[in-house]
Amino acid sequence: MKVAVLFSGGKDSCYAAYLLKKEGKEIACLISIFSKNKESYMFHTPSIEKTRKQAEKMGIPILIKKTEGKKEEELKDLEDAIFSAIKKYKIEGIVTGALASTYQASRIQKICDKLKIKCFNPLWQKNQIELLEELIKNKFEVVIVGVFACPLDEKWLLNKIDKEFISK
Repeated sequence: MKVAVLFSGGKDSCYAAYLLKKEGKEIACLISIFSKNKESYMFHTPSIEKTRKQAEKMGIPILIKKTEGKKEEELKDLEDAIFSAIKKYKIEGIVTGALASTYQASRIQKICDKLKIKCFNPLWQKNQIELLEELIKNKFEVVIVGVFACPLDEKWLLNKIDKEFISK
């Protein structure tokens, strides 16, 4: 089955792609949404520009769609990007790195239902400590590039996720 990965370049979308590829799904393309709203409800914004380089290194085509990032309106931009992937790459499903956000998961599922494609959320409701441990076990090198939740602050930036990080 050909799929597209909703790709922010972050650990969750990278790991979701890795898991689906291990299951034998063909990743036909990546889809990145570049939001002008740094506090987007839907889209990861830190280092989003690096997805181009990541796609190049992965050898996978990337579709980039820009959005103003207005709540709910940005969903139309996502739908347009997914529709483009269906037409250009003949995808039959979308892979997300959604972990805990019902807001994100429900809206992506609604778009997939409308476009009659499958939605895969391999990380959904996964324990976050277990996820970090799996990343380490599978030799992912993850560096913190943004902090958006208390008690995390700027002193956590550029820290590598390893066993010591998890214990802290």
